Amino acid sequence: MTLRRHALTLVAVLVGVSSLLSGATAQMDIKDIRPGMIGIGRTVFDGTHVEEFKANIIGVLENVIGPHRNLILAKLEGGPLANTGVIAGMSGSPVYVDGKLIGAVSYALGSFSKEPIAGITPIAEMTDSTQMGDVRPPGARVKVDFPLTREGLSAAFRKALAWNRPFAERQNDTELSGVSAVAGLAGSQLGTLLRPIATPLVMSGFEPDLADMFGGALRDQGFIPTGGSVAGPRDGEKPYEGPLKPGDAVGVMLVGGDLMLGGTGTVTHIDGDRVYAFGHPMYNLGPTEFPMTRAYVYTILPSLFSSMKLSTTGEIIGTVLQDRATAIAGRLGKGPRLIPITLSLESTRAPKQTFHFGVVNDPLFGPLMTYASVLNTLGSYERQFGATTFNVRGSVKVPRHDTIAFDNLFAGDQSSMSAASYIVGPLSVLMGNDYEKVDIDGLDVTFATTEEPKTATLERVWLDDPRPRAGRTVPLKIMFRTYRGDEVVRTLPIEIPANASGSLSLLVSDGARLGQNEQREARAPQPRSVDQIIKALNKGRRNNSLYIKLLGSDAGAVVSGELLSALPPSVLGVLEGDRNGGNFNPLHSATIAQWELPTEHAVAGSRTLTITVSQN
Repeated sequence: MTLRRHALTLVAVLVGVSSLLSGATAQMDIKDIRPGMIGIGRTVFDGTHVEEFKANIIGVLENVIGPHRNLILAKLEGGPLANTGVIAGMSGSPVYVDGKLIGAVSYALGSFSKEPIAGITPIAEMTDSTQMGDVRPPGARVKVDFPLTREGLSAAFRKALAWNRPFAERQNDTELSGVSAVAGLAGSQLGTLLRPIATPLVMSGFEPDLADMFGGALRDQGFIPTGGSVAGPRDGEKPYEGPLKPGDAVGVMLVGGDLMLGGTGTVTHIDGDRVYAFGHPMYNLGPTEFPMTRAYVYTILPSLFSSMKLSTTGEIIGTVLQDRATAIAGRLGKGPRLIPITLSLESTRAPKQTFHFGVVNDPLFGPLMTYASVLNTLGSYERQFGATTFNVRGSVKVPRHDTIAFDNLFAGDQSSMSAASYIVGPLSVLMGNDYEKVDIDGLDVTFATTEEPKTATLERVWLDDPRPRAGRTVPLKIMFRTYRGDEVVRTLPIEIPANASGSLSLLVSDGARLGQNEQREARAPQPRSVDQIIKALNKGRRNNSLYIKLLGSDAGAVVSGELLSALPPSVLGVLEGDRNGGNFNPLHSATIAQWELPTEHAVAGSRTLTITVSQN
């Protein structure tokens, strides 16, 4: 009997150890929740130490986030909660009843309420909605127009991230099970006041104007910008209390390195290497690859608007793989692949400086965070407004494809925004393309700056001989006026093709106007593959060049994204037959010859000269 008793004891111990190692936690089904139950919650109020608070169960709000989507309603107490109300950063704090996990603190009453009444997302709904292994669909992106403004960014976020805000327009279809009123409000009325708990947004290293633009746009999506710096313990304090556990602060990083941007919340549940947190979406993007980090809480900031944890992200400990309506979830281990960015500043005023960033590899947030990093660095070290010129050089490495080269000049008002947009545009196009998933191996860019607006205006073009002969080289005279009022005359030798004759047009234009003209006339080929996209990007026109085209009346066409000029009628007839396939676009004039004239200024303007070419 003694041997058998020892054997049974050993089995029980092994089962307990196995359960502990696997992260198994007893869970309580929502149908077993009753008003009056007392729950114990866990969260970090200061540093990295997990503390307990009490959750007095009020009842269950049924079908409020959607069919079979419920919230457990509870009044919290303990720690600073009586003074702060529900705190931003508590999202995900686990709550246990009789030792069984019931869910995560995730919702709170709206702004200006210090009553610590919270909605708790049931744990089963968190785990069921965040199954791993999905792939982000190609359509899960949004077009963002650069240069970016706060209004434009807010509009883009609203379009891309308009995830359902429960209760906002649901006043009559919620039912509070087991209780008729709380603080004088019926269950359905109380439901309309609940909102997802705000997520503290760590923004470290961002200059105030840009922080306001991005922070303001993200505030509309349920975030509270807080600032921050690299996480670190106080003197004599342990960095973290062992491995990640329920109740610990956790971060989701968007930018790391010399800048830092990310959100923080609380771990709800760990099952093996799987981590569940927040109890509501961060962005509701579905499948993601965002770095999961440890987080450190400096202190609690009480506020009538929204009390918050002043926190910061720390070391990367895994990858957030799912961002769903009821939770975020990921795996512990190696972090995801980031876009490495190296940015150098060259100036006659100061020694060369180099900065390094890591940006999330995401179709929406990758370009946005790159834009923020570049613009912030330029604004922090160079003039963001006024007389400034940026000469931009660099490259983007794309696996299995050609490298994208940067070489351009930006001058005048808000040139920093235009320079940042020039860098980010290709990333946005590549990562949001319809043809294949594109990874970015690295972005390396140098900005050479001068506090002088090297701008000029095109004023006049002419030929000394308005009736040039075919096959001859003639000097084209181009005059532009600099920002200082100086006249500059440049001469470009152009060769008239031997087969040209009759009345032709000689167009001299800056790159932007020429591109707009081609778009209006459907001249610009539309890329139909990633290789064509990269080819088009590398052929992009520079601000400090003038482009000259000799145009004739011979017809041409854009065929499968390629521009074909001066096609014979027989070839046009064959292509015309394939017009219904959508890969043929006829042109009513053709480019006979073209040239480029580099300058030292960003020249703006367009002039057209009509000439008559003689064969004699």
